[in-house]
Amino acid sequence: MGGGRLVTLPTHYPLSAVVGADDAKLALTLAALDPAIGGVLLRGEKGSAKSTLARGLAAVLPGGARFVELPVGATEDRLVGSLDLAEALTGGGMRLRPGLLAAAHGGVLYVDEVNLLPDHLVDALLDVAASGINRVEREGVAHSHPARFMLIGSMNPEEGELRPQLLDRFGLCVDVGASTDPALRARAVRRRLGFDASPAAAAETWAPQEAELRDRVAAVLAGGPATLEDELIESVSRLCVSVGAEGLRA
Repeated sequence: MGGGRLVTLPTHYPLSAVVGADDAKLALTLAALDPAIGGVLLRGEKGSAKSTLARGLAAVLPGGARFVELPVGATEDRLVGSLDLAEALTGGGMRLRPGLLAAAHGGVLYVDEVNLLPDHLVDALLDVAASGINRVEREGVAHSHPARFMLIGSMNPEEGELRPQLLDRFGLCVDVGASTDPALRARAVRRRLGFDASPAAAAETWAPQEAELRDRVAAVLAGGPATLEDELIESVSRLCVSVGAEGLRA
């Protein structure tokens, strides 16, 4: 309860097997390709595959990216880490007790029900996500370490909204919902039942699609930032104005 955990995914539900949710898949893939986007917030009711999408993305990132989950009940020390002041004051040297931000470095940090997190934890989390550096200060003693990760948050709007200034810190926000098409719902249920019956067999079935997606992500990352032609910038600017986007971030 509240301790947080590092999740290993030997037989995760494949991202490619998720039925629908195309906008969410696109948003997650874009954030993986360019961490400067600022992470993804998935909004939807329970049972809309938000957690499944987040875990599935981690598995197709290059290098076997770690997936770290932050629960609602986590403390600030569990999130950012803490300093062993007793050892430092007795001459034992500075020692950091790493938190979940350190564990998520180079991987994915998933915050379920981010709208229910205390404001000070959300502030600390998003500040580190933006800077890539986690600074721990206690009683005049300070320590810092790199903490670069892909931030994915999820929330159920029925349980309360996220403060506007915090919502603005996520680069992309996607509404995720179950399809209203009975045939698609049936397909999703069949796939899930098949996975629950034999995760290894399901992983093998979807392995080619997962490998293709993993290779595409790795190829784009290896190629470096794409160039933006003036015509594209002007087209995007017109689109942002037409939908009423405020500021230049969009």
